[in-house]
Amino acid sequence: MQEPLVSVRGVRKTYFARQSPVHAVASASVDVARGEFVSLLGPSGCGKSTLLMMIAGLEKPTAGSIRLLGSDVVAPRRDIGIIFQDATLLPWKTTLENVLFPIHILKLPVAKYRDRARELLAMVGLTGFEHKKPGELSGGMRQRVAICRALIHDPDILLMDEPFSALDAITRDQMNVALSEILETYRKTVVFVTHSIREAAFLSDRVVVMGGRPSTIILDMKMPFPRPRRFEIEETQDFAQVCRQLRLTIEAAHGHAPPAQTAPAGPSVIE
Repeated sequence: MQEPLVSVRGVRKTYFARQSPVHAVASASVDVARGEFVSLLGPSGCGKSTLLMMIAGLEKPTAGSIRLLGSDVVAPRRDIGIIFQDATLLPWKTTLENVLFPIHILKLPVAKYRDRARELLAMVGLTGFEHKKPGELSGGMRQRVAICRALIHDPDILLMDEPFSALDAITRDQMNVALSEILETYRKTVVFVTHSIREAAFLSDRVVVMGGRPSTIILDMKMPFPRPRRFEIEETQDFAQVCRQLRLTIEAAHGHAPPAQTAPAGPSVIE
């Protein structure tokens, strides 16, 4: 079998506060294959963003190991692109300059990447906005710029931490479709954090549900929907059943409902 692009094994995260330790993640083990879209789903405070930041090398696990492309993740890496909840664009730079900013940081030849930046902006529908400042863009436009910026240096993996949570419902749906279309073109490996069940089911190849306090992985479920996907899929009975199982699993982890009956799918190890 091909080695997974990302391998998380027995990872635990404890924050040692002054009064008592805070256990953010009790134990997590999960593999992500190359080209796979995996969502970490769960309510706020369940440790999914903490796990994502450990994969990014921005947080160090208290125990366990995280490997990317066969080597340990011990610090931020060039082959990882990260998109946060806020677009975090530089307000004094234009759209094109913001997309090219990582190229400056990595000390790569900017002229060589200018055409790629324009291609990415065209892909997300921002042709003609290259010279606009962030203050002249809508929230959805700013997040599209952030996606382009994360892709500009062609990383192996994209880590996305609830990137659409601050958007209104209509714009969020539009961004889900836009992201699907981008990934159909560039075929990136994605780990995506969300607390939206519909969003996770629509975007993902697999949904990994986190829950409990401290957090563990309680379900790893493969999505049965073929790609490419369009919004019509959300009107089907199969989609409703998948969302129901995910919701019942989350509720059961917090003592509100009996657990879903279908067995977990996928390569994760639940510890």
